[in-house]
Amino acid sequence: MRTVLVTGPGGAGRTTVAAATALAAARSGRRTLLVSADAVPAFPAGPGPVEAAERLFCARVDSAAHFRGELLELQDRASGVLDLLGANRLDGEELTELPGSSQLALLHTLRRVAEGDWARDGYEVLVVDLPPLTDALALLALPGQLRRYLRRLLPRERQAARALRPVLAQLAGVPMPAQWLYEAAARKDAELAAVEALIEDNATTVRLVAEPGHAAGEALGAARTGLALHGLRVDSVVASRVLPGHSGDPWFADVAARQEKCLDRWRQEWAPGVPVHESAHLGREPRTAEDLALLAGTCAPDGRPPGRAEDPWWTEDAGDGVIAWCLPLPGAAKEDLRLVRRGDELLLTAGPFHRIVRLESALRRCTVSGAALTDGVLRVRFTPDPAFWPRTQ
Repeated sequence: MRTVLVTGPGGAGRTTVAAATALAAARSGRRTLLVSADAVPAFPAGPGPVEAAERLFCARVDSAAHFRGELLELQDRASGVLDLLGANRLDGEELTELPGSSQLALLHTLRRVAEGDWARDGYEVLVVDLPPLTDALALLALPGQLRRYLRRLLPRERQAARALRPVLAQLAGVPMPAQWLYEAAARKDAELAAVEALIEDNATTVRLVAEPGHAAGEALGAARTGLALHGLRVDSVVASRVLPGHSGDPWFADVAARQEKCLDRWRQEWAPGVPVHESAHLGREPRTAEDLALLAGTCAPDGRPPGRAEDPWWTEDAGDGVIAWCLPLPGAAKEDLRLVRRGDELLLTAGPFHRIVRLESALRRCTVSGAALTDGVLRVRFTPDPAFWPRTQ
């Protein structure tokens, strides 16, 4: 399945571009699903896929309903502990979703497309209208982070001690974690793994939408570093609301000239691998399918491009037995980088973006002896630790 994740700075028109991308895919003959948390004026949408046009289906993420359902289910499963504590049950009518619930609801929707009840509908193209840029990058990293938390908080090996829980409960005087808790953790881990696999699939790419301007250029530059840190590939940059190049009005001519100057800079920065497409300003807010059709020509998704054909990391021989672990980080600044080795993991920070990487088996037996950022590539040097390597006679 070809997946296009659409995001951009707030107010740049990412929902419009996502809808136009989905419409173009459907008109090319592919069964397409558009997922969005926002209403798309041209298309009907419901909690489940609703047919909006021939071969085009739309689904709107209902974060409030998802939050209520998840919390009520957890409340029912933990009824024994809650009764012991004398807690008062919450009714669905009094629940108000908390910050962060919209991200979890979107992940739940993606899971349904990846391997849930929507997977059997046979969609060939999935277009996802993500939140604004910074939130979208955090969302794309969330499945891996949550799986790591689950493994740390409820290790699978602890399940082997479930026969001892009644004894431990008597000694401690409180109920020990029940089997359902471990089963729920395993189920959530499997769901998150499905979403993580969808995001990391070779046919999944990110499409960036921005209105030409200085602030948008800075946001795209920062996003480029964050996407590279997580190994995500950008298939195109869509410049939205581009004005005509020739106008008799001096004010419009000046704005169009500044937009063109910005576009030239974007083409140089993103070349040669990422094309920059122009989406014309319609002179009005797109409200109909006909309006979206006018924009679809610059938003049509390609076939099945190589997204993450291989791990973005690679190793090099740095000489004297030193191994260099390399990661391309275009746009990164040396002063914004931080690396911390913690056990078998490497904690990376590039500006506002963070990633925790589990080291390969050979590198776990090495010590970090330095790092350098050269020509947009981060090289972390590992020196073998004699205490963990076999000695030669």
